[in-house]
Amino acid sequence: MGTEKERKDAQKAMLYDIRLIVKGSEKETYTKEELLDLLDTIAVAKDQE
Repeated sequence: MGTEKERKDAQKAMLYDIRLIVKGSEKETYTKEELLDLLDTIAVAKDQE
């Protein structure tokens, strides 16, 4: 199990991944379902690393 710092770093990395996806999109607004789908996609991708 990782340290508290490693856990916080991983959380920040996931938030930054979401930020980059949203910033790179032409969409101006997202529904709750779309945001949840983004989170799911990132989680699955991180699991495969």
